[in-house]
Amino acid sequence: MTLYCATTNAGKLREFRLAAQKFGGEIRIEPVPGLSQIPAPEETGRTFAENAIAKAIYYSRFAPGPLFADDSGLEVDALGGEPGVDSAHYAGAGAGDADNNRLLIERLRGVANRSARFVCVIALAEQGKLIETFEGTIEGRLLDAPRGENGFGYDPLFLYPPYGRTLAEVSPEEKLAVSHRGKALRAMFEFLARLSSPSPGARTAG
Repeated sequence: MTLYCATTNAGKLREFRLAAQKFGGEIRIEPVPGLSQIPAPEETGRTFAENAIAKAIYYSRFAPGPLFADDSGLEVDALGGEPGVDSAHYAGAGAGDADNNRLLIERLRGVANRSARFVCVIALAEQGKLIETFEGTIEGRLLDAPRGENGFGYDPLFLYPPYGRTLAEVSPEEKLAVSHRGKALRAMFEFLARLSSPSPGARTAG
């Protein structure tokens, strides 16, 4: 089975495919054909779920099979939940990961409460119709300087206490096992496995 995704983010695509290898059985992950030529929809939702659903419904109209889209970001308690749905563009339009991280460090300068969480919502759709949504979170605390070369986004600032390392200091497999996106992806693959399995009472011809 081919499952399509709506992302041009290389880091996310790597995580999607790793999750498929770990949890997806025979499922292959491919970007929507011609994704770079499809005009992106406006992300006007004020929650991760609203944006994920809107993207999945929109892009599924261009996919030859089921498609999922995710919306994810960082919620910082001391900043009232910022950057939240604006995580990717926290430092403004065109800002990169380094710009966003610098702004976050600046806004947390001198702040004692460093608790934060990553949130991911995945929406699964086909031919413009929503099938299901899946959510994952991971709790941690933010450092005042980046650590690690792996991951992307805010990973270098996000310390996961059980590991004692940031999400940029762990292997992709270690991150997938505990991350917000890993949890949401695993829930989606388990859902798809249940859909494709015969019901307990089903009889096979013999």
